[in-house]
Amino acid sequence: MRLRWTRGRLQELDPLDVYDLLALRSEVFVVEQTCIFQDADGVDKQAHHLLGRDARGLLRAGLRIVDPGVKYPEPSIGRVITAPTVRRSGVGRELMGQGIQYCRDLWPRHGVRISAQARLERFYRDFGFQIVSDPYLEDDIPHVEMLLDPEHAL
Repeated sequence: MRLRWTRGRLQELDPLDVYDLLALRSEVFVVEQTCIFQDADGVDKQAHHLLGRDARGLLRAGLRIVDPGVKYPEPSIGRVITAPTVRRSGVGRELMGQGIQYCRDLWPRHGVRISAQARLERFYRDFGFQIVSDPYLEDDIPHVEMLLDPEHAL
């Protein structure tokens, strides 16, 4: 599946992009994962957003890249999401590759930190991320912090 990528700060995105992103995050994080949490956490205002739309214009993937110093000393990738209809199609891998490259474009000499759902550890390891924390619960879901070295090649 070929996606068209849009990236920018929240205020640079089209209002419909923001609506579609919040709707997809709600569909997956709140409904599918049955996790009640405050998605609008204020961090989106201090982040870059990457959105992937299919040929019909439907939002299929997205993530946010939080500025260094907001959550961690490094830039961080979070709210990584793919629509249920495109899972196991390679869209998630393309999304992460695009996200890592976006981080490198913005901050070329920084590592990238993530708070990863523990069940996805292998997925993130494939990109070079290494576990740097003990497991912990975030919104009652097991997570680990992972770090990508700034020198790791894509």
